[in-house]
Amino acid sequence: MRIIWDFIQNQILGMKWLNELIGSLISLTGLDLNSKIGSGIQFFIYDTLKISILLMVLIFVISYIQTYFPPERTKQILSKYNGISGNILSALLGTVTPFCSCSSIPIFIGFTNAGLPLGMTFSFLISSPLVDLGSLVLLTSIFGFKIAVAYVIVGLVIAVAGGTIIGKLKLENHLEPKLFGKAEKLDNTSYDSRKKRCKFAFSEAWETWKYVIKFILIGVAVGAVIHNWIPDNIIETILGNKNPFSVIIASLVGIPMYADIFGTIPIAEALYFKGVGIGTVLSFMMSVTALSLPSMIMLRKVVKPKLLGIFIGIVTLGIIIMGYLFNIFGGIFI
Repeated sequence: MRIIWDFIQNQILGMKWLNELIGSLISLTGLDLNSKIGSGIQFFIYDTLKISILLMVLIFVISYIQTYFPPERTKQILSKYNGISGNILSALLGTVTPFCSCSSIPIFIGFTNAGLPLGMTFSFLISSPLVDLGSLVLLTSIFGFKIAVAYVIVGLVIAVAGGTIIGKLKLENHLEPKLFGKAEKLDNTSYDSRKKRCKFAFSEAWETWKYVIKFILIGVAVGAVIHNWIPDNIIETILGNKNPFSVIIASLVGIPMYADIFGTIPIAEALYFKGVGIGTVLSFMMSVTALSLPSMIMLRKVVKPKLLGIFIGIVTLGIIIMGYLFNIFGGIFI
């Protein structure tokens, strides 16, 4: 069983065969794979292709599943729940929506307009960009299954806890009422055949790839630079475990950036193989995906400053706590 799983992780998810193939092709050009340029080109091509392939397959599968749960049906299901069970269900719903934080906000508005409890809508808003099935597969391909599962579980805990706290604070009057009724109409198209479902799923996979490829390319380029040109001692000094503020620094550095989980993966991979603690790496990823500055600017148009500040504070605190716990106990997952 161990041999089978190693094959799945290394050759199917990790696509080491692809890395070796790219290395062989680069060698034919005369470039030395041990040089910074040769190694950097190999890293860039390999990660771009690997993430793109996995992304297309994952979004196709997720989108196909989503055809069975149009927004109207989803709202009907969620409306039957409240309290902690509602928060858990909303957070789980976020795991099957392949959205970045900005594209999750119109869904958040739609759910709010439908009368769903505020805490449930915020559990969805936190979970949707932070955790998805794609992140589980991609993280498994790099860090292993245990770390990937732990990341997803912690992300769900932050989403459920954050939504629950916001729900208990009764902050409904801190939403911007002028935006109610102005959310984009959600697609409730009925897909009554396999052909229609496949056509929709392929379209979603293609459109998603076209949207995120710029973030993937930027992320892979940054990862290649970190991997090949930034000295280990500089990374270790700033983000190493000997720096007690490494998790906080990584979390704050991630906020001004704008990317989704797919764009942060190559940067996280480069940092991890430079010796940065797993908790620090995951904190960076979470802050980029859940608290990017552009998405917070967009969210400000929906909620008032007090609610926005509470949301940012809760998620940031959850990410930082998670980071330190992973740095302390992460060794048992590796």
